[in-house]
Amino acid sequence: MTEEEKLRIAAKRLDLRRKAMILQARTSFRIYRRLINPRLKDGWFRRAMEIELEHWWDDFKAGKRPVLLLSTPPQFGKSILIIDFISWISGKDPALRTIFASFSERLGVRANLRLQRIFDTPLYAKVFPKTSINTANAVAISGQHLRNREILEFVDQDGYFRNTTVGGPVTGESLDIGIIDDPVKGREEANSETMREKVWDWFTDDFSTRFSDFAGMILIMTRWHVDDLAGRIIETNKSAKTLVFKAIAEDDEEHRKAGEPLFPELKSIEFLLNKKSMMRLASWFALYQGSPIIEGGDMIMAERIQVVDRIPGKIIKSVRYWDKAGTEDGGAYSAGVLLHQLDTGKFVIAAVIRGQWSSGRRELTMRQTAVIDTVRVPVWVEQEPGSGGKESAENTVTKTLVGFSVFVDKVSGDKVTRAEPFAAQVEFGNVVMLRAEWNKEYLDEARMFPNGKYKDQIDATSGAFNKLVGDRILILE
Repeated sequence: MTEEEKLRIAAKRLDLRRKAMILQARTSFRIYRRLINPRLKDGWFRRAMEIELEHWWDDFKAGKRPVLLLSTPPQFGKSILIIDFISWISGKDPALRTIFASFSERLGVRANLRLQRIFDTPLYAKVFPKTSINTANAVAISGQHLRNREILEFVDQDGYFRNTTVGGPVTGESLDIGIIDDPVKGREEANSETMREKVWDWFTDDFSTRFSDFAGMILIMTRWHVDDLAGRIIETNKSAKTLVFKAIAEDDEEHRKAGEPLFPELKSIEFLLNKKSMMRLASWFALYQGSPIIEGGDMIMAERIQVVDRIPGKIIKSVRYWDKAGTEDGGAYSAGVLLHQLDTGKFVIAAVIRGQWSSGRRELTMRQTAVIDTVRVPVWVEQEPGSGGKESAENTVTKTLVGFSVFVDKVSGDKVTRAEPFAAQVEFGNVVMLRAEWNKEYLDEARMFPNGKYKDQIDATSGAFNKLVGDRILILE
């Protein structure tokens, strides 16, 4: 066989594979995306998103009126994914009327233009020959199939794509598919009750009243606030499905273990950890972990904790207090806080050590810390309710910290109540902290307390404070 014949056979096989993919793309969104975006990075995350949207489509065609709330980190391709999905379902059913809303006109226009580019390709015409838009670059004349930056009407079909802004007009329009991509611009708007009410009013009074009887909806957004649009939809629509993809896994999952990145082919763990180090914890959890947090719980005024380079006075009492995690590995943190009381009446957060440790590593850390603090500093260990907490505290007293002044605090009441005396001293300006690497994480947690995901550092600090000002001692027998 000559070289020319081999090339001809190879080309024919390639052509047959391409034709097969075109046929498969009509029924598979995953294959469709690989066909129109051959350069997209592949990975389990991308495939999982595509499968979820295929399931949404199946539910929509079955008349289930599906509502999907989707949260992924920024720059992970969710907007492009949704635009590709709109082009796919428009090809499958060009009679569908889709309205796309976002917080800014620019995002809507960008989605519109990307769709135009997809619809104009010869490849799309091969996959979905019955779906096309006007070949003219811009058509806004009544009586013709409209094609402009606000609406794309499918030629000889009843369907269209319309983009608008959240709060923008949709009067006179009908929709079968409703897409909302980020209804608010950022934390400032999300924290505004007035803005949240405005978005909700637009959604209930305008957007949702445009729905056809069988309409479905997809909401893509950053969860800045628990009372945001997604939160209210979850409260009022029990059938809504929430899908959250965290940048870094907090627990073991089907495709990755705790601490592993979401899409390493796109964003490495080093990149994500660097981002986390530069952000306030509340922003990190909202943007990258899909966890809405009310920042500033109006309890601990973190801005009043002064960071100092040296202790401003004479130490009269000291306590090291430990809040031990209830789990042995991952998830929850253990934290140990060294707090000094000064002759000036002020309190100094002198050292904070924190980690997600196994029980053995945690006990070793506690002993090493006690050695550094010296025997002059009493150690308190919080006893969590239940037999497991009692056993853990007893182990620390009888084995780990033998030779030190160690006591057990059998706590009562919730963490918020226990933190109130410490919070009051912060408000009065009586708390300072020594400058160290742990300052940022500590202050982030203080700002969010008690609404943040973690409370271990503040819980340990309030425990230490309560011991310094004369709480009772419980020694396990």
